[in-house]
Amino acid sequence: MNGLAVLREPINAGDTAWMLVATALVLMMTPALGLFYAGLVRAKNTLNTFMMSIGALGVVTVTWTLVGYSLAFDKGNWFVGGFRYALLRGVTFEPRAGTAIPQLLFMVFEAAFCIITAALVSGAVVERMRFGTFLIFMALWSVLVYPVLAHWVWGGGWLQQHGTLDFAGGVPVEMASGFSAFAAAIVVGARKDYGRQALLPHNAVYVLLGAGLLWFGWFGFNGGSGYSTGHRGVLAFTNTLLAPACTLVVWFVLDLLRDRRVTAVGAATAIIVGCVGITPAAGYVSPMSAMLLGALAALPSYAFIVWRPRTRLDETLDVLAAHGIAGFTGIIFIGFFAQLSWNGTANGLLFGHAAQLGWQVLAALAAPAYAFVGTFVILRLLGLVMPLRATEREEALGMDVVQHGEQAYTAGEGAILLTPEVGVDAPLATARP
Repeated sequence: MNGLAVLREPINAGDTAWMLVATALVLMMTPALGLFYAGLVRAKNTLNTFMMSIGALGVVTVTWTLVGYSLAFDKGNWFVGGFRYALLRGVTFEPRAGTAIPQLLFMVFEAAFCIITAALVSGAVVERMRFGTFLIFMALWSVLVYPVLAHWVWGGGWLQQHGTLDFAGGVPVEMASGFSAFAAAIVVGARKDYGRQALLPHNAVYVLLGAGLLWFGWFGFNGGSGYSTGHRGVLAFTNTLLAPACTLVVWFVLDLLRDRRVTAVGAATAIIVGCVGITPAAGYVSPMSAMLLGALAALPSYAFIVWRPRTRLDETLDVLAAHGIAGFTGIIFIGFFAQLSWNGTANGLLFGHAAQLGWQVLAALAAPAYAFVGTFVILRLLGLVMPLRATEREEALGMDVVQHGEQAYTAGEGAILLTPEVGVDAPLATARP
């Protein structure tokens, strides 16, 4: 009993309770992402799109527990961690260094980040990438890409050593997912109908509900990244409300100026962009700066989303715009607006510390480059040993039937007629109401 009392003495019960809640909120974000993504695709790909997020909950949890956590948070070297925590060796109830919460809880909280980041990349390749291949890709990506970037800014890597600030994941989550999605879209290629017909979201209500749940979960994502109930966590929690609200307002204005209509999908996208933009800066900037960041983040992301369909880049759900570009904006913004009086850590350029901007810019260049190249290489190598995408005919039939033998909707316009004698190689048939 005495030994147990000594073991638990440094743990703060309030911090631990909050982090348990925050971890649950972040884990909820992955199925919320599945709902958000599922509404954005065509009806025949609803389940497959959702299942890519569900797949991350299984595959990435395993890889993170076995080796990913150790590669990210063992001291290792300037580039990547070591294997001291592999198989959770030494990950116990003792407090994680720099926190008053158990390292075991810290590990689970960080696992939730890796899980949703891998799932985010699916938005670039939905409606044509094979499900099994994507699971293997996530396993490799969650070992070779995400932990390296997490180590750079959180695990004692070179960016952290030189003072780069990233509160809740601008480097390993937002820019990594966005630029990995960019690479994935290039390697996997465009959908067969891209540029020839309108490929429209089939359920805007799913999109809005998913975005709302993501915003809700983001309070744990950002608010929990202070690892305590102290001032920085409160600041991050507050800024996670303010920044997306301003993004939403600016997005409304941009929609009205461009088309005199405000779209539901646009509103949902604005929420995500605002949450992404504030993620790296949440605990480092004042509330008024957070509102400015939310407003500014809308501009480049909106412009890219409008421009991208005119190109041959079929990055299906605009992960690059919503996460890569918005995350880039947030990382750079820290270099200007970080404020010591609010964060207790460092000032940015506007408050007398010009060097901070330099390290933020370096992070904003190095992280996308590593994520893009790492993803490109993984998918190219996978493509040598297995098909990355469905055939044109399977794509026309829909990934739900081809990859899962199920459908989200079993009746109504566009539903596939499935009978025991009709397989995926049979002529296409649709049910009419």
